[in-house]
Order: sequence, then C-alpha cells, then structure tokens
Amino acid sequence: MPRPIAFVNARLVDPASGYDGPGALVVRDGLIADVIQGKDPGALSEDVEVIDARGAMLAPGLIDLKVRTGEPGAETKETLKSAGLAAAAGGVTSIVLQPDTNPVIDEPSVVDFILRRTRDIELVHVYPAGAATKGAKGERMAEIGLMREAGCLFVTDADRPIVNSKVMQRVLAYAKGFDTLVAHRPADPWLSAGAAATSGEFAGRMGLPSVPAVAEQIMLERDMALVELTGARFLVDQVTTARGLETLARAKAKGLKVTATTSINHLSFNEIDIGDYRTFLKFDPPVRGEDDRQALIEALASGLIDIVVSAHCPAPAEDKRLPYDEAAPGAVGLQTLLPALLAFHHEGRIPLIDLMRAVTSKPADLLGLPAGRLAKGAPADLVLCDIDAPILVDAAQLKSKSKNSPFDGRRLQGEVKMTLVDGRVVYRA
Repeated sequence: MPRPIAFVNARLVDPASGYDGPGALVVRDGLIADVIQGKDPGALSEDVEVIDARGAMLAPGLIDLKVRTGEPGAETKETLKSAGLAAAAGGVTSIVLQPDTNPVIDEPSVVDFILRRTRDIELVHVYPAGAATKGAKGERMAEIGLMREAGCLFVTDADRPIVNSKVMQRVLAYAKGFDTLVAHRPADPWLSAGAAATSGEFAGRMGLPSVPAVAEQIMLERDMALVELTGARFLVDQVTTARGLETLARAKAKGLKVTATTSINHLSFNEIDIGDYRTFLKFDPPVRGEDDRQALIEALASGLIDIVVSAHCPAPAEDKRLPYDEAAPGAVGLQTLLPALLAFHHEGRIPLIDLMRAVTSKPADLLGLPAGRLAKGAPADLVLCDIDAPILVDAAQLKSKSKNSPFDGRRLQGEVKMTLVDGRVVYRA
C-alpha cells in the first residue's frame, strides 16, 4: 500500500455530510483513516507524508456517469489509459464507460474485458454500462441480468433512443426485477434525424438542419409514462431544454424513481457560441438557446437536475474539421469538468457544496458506490483543487488523445493539484 498521507490546512468540502469548512484528513491503507473538522490532526507518526493544502479545496473525487473511449475498437480516438490520465488530471476518480464501443458492451465477456484492462492500467475506477438492447440497436433486449452480475452499473443504449415502446417497456420491467437502473436519451428520432442545431432564428440564419426542443419532451413524456407503468428506476440521459424540465418536474412530483443528468457543455454554452461554425461546439443533443441554458442552471441549483456529466466524447481532428452539419458530434470533457463547473460558484449562481454534490455524492448514491464522501472508512478517492487559481485551457495540452474541447482558449478558475484513487496519488500538478 502507498505511504500514509495527511492533508492539513485544507478546505474540506463534503456534500454527503453538508460540511464546508477548514480541517484535515488522514489517508491510510487506501482508506480515509480520519476526518478532523475545524482543526489540524495534531502529532502524526513519522511514516506519514504531510501535505499543506494552503486552503485549497479537498473534496471527494468526481464521479462521471457518461464517458466514451475508443477502446475497444477505435483506439485512435481514445484508449482506456489516455481517458484515465485525463480523468486523473481533472480530479475525476470514477468513470462510467458508455456501451457503444466495438464490440458493443452487451454481454458479460465484454464487461469482463473492460474490467480486466482497467485493473491492469491502475489509474481511476472504470465501471462499464451495459447495452439495454443487443448491439444497442433497440430491437432485442440484451442480457441485463448477466451483465449486472458481471459488473455493469446500469444499462443504456447511449445516444441511440429506443424507439419501439414495447421493447422499452420490456427493458424497464426486466431491469426492475434486478433493481437495475435504466438510462435513456430523450430524443424523438424522426424530429432529430440529421439535426446539427436547435430550431430557431439562429439555426435559420446559419442554414443549419435543426431539431425543435419539443423532440426532447415528446420522448421524455413517453418514458415517464412507461416508468410509471413499470415502477423501474430511470436515469434521464441529459435533459437540455426548458420543455424537458417541465416533464421532469411533473414526474418527480408524482414520486417516480427518476434521476436526471445534464452535461457541462449545455450548462456552459448556448447556440450563439457556435459563432462562425465552430464544430468543437457540435454536440448531441445540440447546443440550445440561452433561455434553455439559464433554465438548466436554475434546475441544477434547485435540485431538479441531480447530476452533471462531462459527456466525454473524443473525436479526431479529421472528424471535426468538416462543414458543421457533417462534423462528428461530441467533445472531450474529463479534464475540464471541474473548472467549468466551478464557474457557477465564482459567478455566485450555485453554492460550492451543491455543485460538488452533483458530481460526487449524488452519482455515488445513485449507483451504490462507497466513494463520493469524506468519511472515516470510505475509499480515499480525493481531489485537491485550488478553486481560485486561474487557468487557460489549451486543448493541445489535454491528456486525451483527441483534442476536441469546446473550452479551448477559455479562461477558467480551478487548478487540480492532486488526485488520489484508493490512497494512490494518480496525478500531481
């Protein structure tokens, strides 16, 4: 095991307990050995490495529920190792891998391959999500129970909506029997087909194929009806519009077992940021109008949106440097998730502890993970971050193999100084 570490003079931010204040923390044998609020730990044995945090934030490592890599099948985009390096540099200690790889993660053997590969790499925790249907094609239900036993945390067809309502009902009913979470992207496939932007004056002036915001609400209304029918646990995979938030609020008011995510991209950018056809801002779902963006920020502040994800989706330059409507959607985000999220704290929009809750204890509780908290006996998955330190995002310096970052050239605040996973230092600035 690594040498014991004591962090002193830190700002402890623990959303699980609600504590945000000065203190110290001791790591030993891969676990949090002690948490001392409001004071230093006193005398320590000589084998302990003492780190003076100098007032920097010490928080649970981030948990990112939506991450893509190219491995297996497209390692030129991203490998599990390069994604792990990017995550560690961004203070992300646990990632959930989306199943739309090649081959698709739709059977236990592929799950086992992912888990063995990541154990060999020894960086951050990697948990695979299993496909809800065979090949993620939305036609036949996958082996949900066997994948759950093999180590999948939930099932999803990633960005491919399950159009057939009968198939979706079966997936939800079957998953409920295993108490397995089902995640689904709310997007009407016919209205969304070929869209590169959100319908409106801007898309019309730019001449971009677009999708109306109601496409999200239509599919979400169907999903909520099926969730109410089956009683299954459901994760809304990126709500991005005010209309979608209306449906989400009604579902939660009914007491349905519904959790919602949104991406840091949709919190940070609006359609005007596309500017002169900046393909690094082409996402799926597309970037929305400013009214929708503000509604998302308010929903996160109120708790209507539970979790923020990076929606990490690497793409090589040859797939991005194309006409806007032909370019591949997606952006890398593991390394910029934390500083981009901290912007809402610096703007006074959302308290720091609430922002950190959306990327630590909330996803941990949803997936039943022991991490995501600063508590004695919890895994020592930690991030030490100077939340006031200015940084200039340089995509060329990111750890990801692909450099398609929409934050390239943007000034943010929040420099990760150190990341620990099971007490091991996996990143040190």
